[in-house]
Amino acid sequence: MTGRDAVLAWVAERVEGLPTDRVRRVGVDGVDGAGKTVFADELAVVLSGRGVLVVRASVDGFHHPAQVRHRRGRHSPEGFFRDSYDYVRMREALLDPVAPGGSGLVRTAVNDVATDTPVELAPVALGPGDVLLVDGIFLHRPELRPCWDWSVFLQVDFAVSVPRGAARDGTDPDPAADSQQRYVQGQRLYLAECAPYRHASAVIDNADLAAPRVLRGS
Repeated sequence: MTGRDAVLAWVAERVEGLPTDRVRRVGVDGVDGAGKTVFADELAVVLSGRGVLVVRASVDGFHHPAQVRHRRGRHSPEGFFRDSYDYVRMREALLDPVAPGGSGLVRTAVNDVATDTPVELAPVALGPGDVLLVDGIFLHRPELRPCWDWSVFLQVDFAVSVPRGAARDGTDPDPAADSQQRYVQGQRLYLAECAPYRHASAVIDNADLAAPRVLRGS
């Protein structure tokens, strides 16, 4: 299956097919520059158009403070993979409250990475049949795998994702650049250790933004 509208509709149908007696937790994973945020935003529009209440969130609202993120060194790939995010707080604030038996009240962020300061957001209430739609890197780490009722991994090679991210962020577009190694090699650690393409409910080739392709789906 190809074509952006068709692929988004296909994903929306799978999400809609999940049980409606609980909040449906959906993750959109992929390397940096894979197009996760845009894909998740567009999926939210499709689902909302079908009458589904969607709350959006990102793993980027759960960064560790800089002193933790950089404790292995500012250029450490292992530090990028292992220390970037506070998964304990992410589960406590965002994912566990909408698990069966949870309060249904989520906080979509606890830290502002730009200012490196905590944020206090009012809780958002979700109920049975609603969708919590989360995008971000590393979403199929063991700490998070049990939290997804359905998930997608956007498959994009670094030769495409790094220039795409560079165009957005003003960074070096060369995946081999020294300034990219913390991020590229850190994400290679994730791919090798966590095999997200095996654990995701679906794998989608998102190299061509106009024509993504479903490579595997359930």
